Amino acid sequence: MEFVSPGPTSKGPRDRFNGDVWFDGIRVGQEPSRLCASMVRFAPGARTAWHHHAVGQTLHVVAGVALIGTRDGTVFEAHPGETVTCPPGEEHWHGAAPDRFMQHLALWDATAPGDDRPEITWLEHVTDEQYGAERTRSC
Repeated sequence: MEFVSPGPTSKGPRDRFNGDVWFDGIRVGQEPSRLCASMVRFAPGARTAWHHHAVGQTLHVVAGVALIGTRDGTVFEAHPGETVTCPPGEEHWHGAAPDRFMQHLALWDATAPGDDRPEITWLEHVTDEQYGAERTRSC
């Protein structure tokens, strides 16, 4: 058994996030488990840039209203206690609704040894038009 000392809260870098975002690293994937985990807090209207994960990502909403967008223009709305999975390679973004803070637990796997793909590939920023698209509640 090992208790892991948390590092300091970090501010999300401007090249990967619009608005104010803070995260606390929980777990960095190390063999044999490749699980990575962060608790992420978004100010109202803040969001990630477009990105994708080589092995996929799971988001568990803890507080507020989460928005998760896909390249086909769909914006899903998720509430506390709901979990959303993004399959490997799917380009997506996630963030807070414009009128409230949002907090989620982000979970993903680091790539396996010998797999040269980056675990996360960051792309361009989400436009205001993409962020403001009509929302849906069902997947």
